[in-house]
This record gives sequence, structure tokens and C-alpha cells, in this order.
Amino acid sequence: MTALGRLRGGLMAVLAFGLAGSFVELLLLAHYEELWQLSPLVLIGAAAIVAAWHQARPGAATVRALRLVMILFIVSGIAGIALHMRGAAQFQLEIDPSMARWDLVKKTLRAQSPPALAPGVMMQLGLIGLAAVYRHPALEGDDT
Repeated sequence: MTALGRLRGGLMAVLAFGLAGSFVELLLLAHYEELWQLSPLVLIGAAAIVAAWHQARPGAATVRALRLVMILFIVSGIAGIALHMRGAAQFQLEIDPSMARWDLVKKTLRAQSPPALAPGVMMQLGLIGLAAVYRHPALEGDDT
């Protein structure tokens, strides 16, 4: 196996570990009380299935599927940050409706519930997955 092949394997292992850890953490935090909170759990499940498929039978289809799911992870992370920020801001405004905008931003970013930047983990996992299949040999000679 080449060094690049070992690197891809290592990135896939980091991705698998991150998926498992994030899934367990979200379950322990009961991150399923509202419908939109299910999206990271569903995406993690989809990513686990696609990653296992890719490990078992790597090919152009599995690389494309993994790329798609990882792009959805990045989009989900951005949306999650926006939703967490909105929730934290609403809570802060309930406490002090006259709060200045900059103070609101600072308090929102420092909020522990919901943690404003926690969905960034989805973005990180998406980037790890994309790095694992970057210029993948299964796509050699493919126009995508």
C-alpha cells in the first residue's frame, strides 16, 4: 500500500471515530427533541453506511456518494451554527430585551446551551471525509 493509500485509510478511520463519537454525544444530549435536531443524526447514519460501503467496495459510485454526504455535512454544520446562534440569542434577549447588538453577539458565542459553534464538528467531519476521497484513484479517467 502506498503512503497516500495509508493516509486515506487513516482519514477514513478518523472519520469513523468522529462519526461514532458525535452520534453517541448527540444521543446522550437528547438531540432529537425537535424535528430539525434529527438531521445530524440522520446524516451521521447515512455517512456511516456510505463509508462502510466505500471501505468494502471502493469505486467511483462510493466516492461520489461519500462526497455528496460530506458536502451535506458542511451545509448541515453551517445551518446548525445559525440555528444554535439563533436559539442562544433568543434566550439572551428573553433575559435582557434591551441588550445591545454587540453584547448579544458576545453572549451568544459564549453560551453553553445551545453551544453556538458545536455544529462546527459536522463541518470538520465533512472536510475529513472530502480529504479522504480527494483525487481518489477510483475516479481516474472520470470527468467528475
